[in-house]
Amino acid sequence: MDVLRILEVLFWSAFGVTFYVYFGYPLLLAAWARLAPKPVQRSAVTPGVSIIIAARNEADDLQARIENLLACDYPADRLQIIVVSDGSTDATPDILAFYREQVDAVLLPSGGKARALNAGVERAIHEVLVFTDVRQQFAHDAIRALVAPLADPRVGGVCGELLLDCEAGEGTSTIGEGVGAYWRYEKWLRRQESLVGSTLGSTGAIHALRRELWQPLPAETILDDVLAPMQVVLSGSRVVFEGTARAYDRAAPQAAMEFQRKTRTLAGNFQLLRLQPRLLLPFVNPVWLQFVSHKLGRLLVPYALLVVLLTSGILATHRSIYAMAFAVQVAFYGLALYGAVLDRRERESVEPSAERSATHA
Repeated sequence: MDVLRILEVLFWSAFGVTFYVYFGYPLLLAAWARLAPKPVQRSAVTPGVSIIIAARNEADDLQARIENLLACDYPADRLQIIVVSDGSTDATPDILAFYREQVDAVLLPSGGKARALNAGVERAIHEVLVFTDVRQQFAHDAIRALVAPLADPRVGGVCGELLLDCEAGEGTSTIGEGVGAYWRYEKWLRRQESLVGSTLGSTGAIHALRRELWQPLPAETILDDVLAPMQVVLSGSRVVFEGTARAYDRAAPQAAMEFQRKTRTLAGNFQLLRLQPRLLLPFVNPVWLQFVSHKLGRLLVPYALLVVLLTSGILATHRSIYAMAFAVQVAFYGLALYGAVLDRRERESVEPSAERSATHA
């Protein structure tokens, strides 16, 4: 096999991986969910619920979050709110002291979110654990909707729906439109994966697990909202998506923050393989095909795109299809770079204005 042939094989293999992850797999899921869905039994029962929040220096949002949870439509005698302060140095402990009659406060030295969540579960008294963060707000009926699928004995966890301001065209995020579109795509995948078996993780903003299926998280865990649900799946239970259980949040205000979030997610997925290597075994992982297609595929795509770029650049002088592929990629990456430059300029123009306003205040 000559060099050009090898380069062509590399190009089409890398292109195939990328196409399958973002187009082929969703098409497969859509057909699978339509032909062989697995319905979930729901009930209006109200099991005991322990809501667990890990907080570190969240005083600005904490009071509003507690009031939001207290106002939810759920029997007060079946609801426990636990806030774990992970070494907070702001007014977080003072706010928790003010709500000592309604909130169980756990004050810890700084040790990371995973340790805080473990401590929160130890304090929990009810059979259902609901995890969320300080920044979000729940819909009035979110808790009722979230626990309804747990009436099905096959269901061990439930992921609610996180709605971002940018999905409705609100907010001031410079990258809101792109984030909103990508998040809608991700939620669509979760719905389809839920229909055929289980979602691959949850959103940390709103998800529930049966207490009996909880396994303590290693202290170094990055993606607690993926590891904890996947451990439930490995135990043989389903984790399903419930779109009527809604939490609300705002998108990252700048591209740099969104980039940091995506980097953290990629690092967390690599760590997931180390913490739970059983996920790679098809006879152990009930959602092996989905895991390989969705999670592992996403880890391979950056490398596949690099191969596509390099091989198409080398082959561009040999066939027009490779020249066209190379030109499209250069244009795409050029536009992305231009957008990043505009975002940086916007941030640099906003920051001096904010500093001048603070000076004159």
